[in-house]
Amino acid sequence: MRGVSGTPGFNGIPGRDGREGREGEKGDNGDSGPKGPNGETGEPGDEGTAGKRGFPGNPGLKGQSGEAFFPQRSAFSMGLTGKTSSASRAPIRFTKTFYNDQHHYDDISGKFRCAIPGIYYFTYHLTINGKETKVAMFKNGRTVAFTLDQFHNGNLDQASGGVILNLSAGDEVWLQLYDDVFDAEIYADTNNDSTFTGFLLAPKILSNPTDNRRR
Repeated sequence: MRGVSGTPGFNGIPGRDGREGREGEKGDNGDSGPKGPNGETGEPGDEGTAGKRGFPGNPGLKGQSGEAFFPQRSAFSMGLTGKTSSASRAPIRFTKTFYNDQHHYDDISGKFRCAIPGIYYFTYHLTINGKETKVAMFKNGRTVAFTLDQFHNGNLDQASGGVILNLSAGDEVWLQLYDDVFDAEIYADTNNDSTFTGFLLAPKILSNPTDNRRR
């Protein structure tokens, strides 16, 4: 700094800082940068807490009666006791009980009486003593099966047979010798059994499940 007379002067005192300026207006957004690489897969998080119990659903359709899927039982297995000389035109009476819990076989009449409509299997094994023998199985008074045993030399022989029948309630099934000319002795002892057996294979499904109970 020079004086008025042109002689050198001293430097002046620095001025104070100026006031801070006002914030400028926001600028425009810049262009998006390129996408960076994917990061590594993170660890699975902890299992969350159970949510609240939902509302009950609508009731399902009513199921069918369980009785249709649990068939009733009907079975018997009977044998002779000792010798019996059964005349033709009369049922052979089996009085030795192996199984007859439902009492559908009557050892007095010698007949099985159907209580549950359905499909049944019947079988018999008879020890024959002394003659040729023709055995018939009857259903309601009509023959449904025959067995002819042609006796040979010896004391005892066997006759057997089996059949499947479709029965209605009240039907009766039994065995008897078919003709007088073939009349012979049916035999049983401690070493030989003559047996008559039958059991329900499948019940008949009725439109009203309670019908089986009524019978």
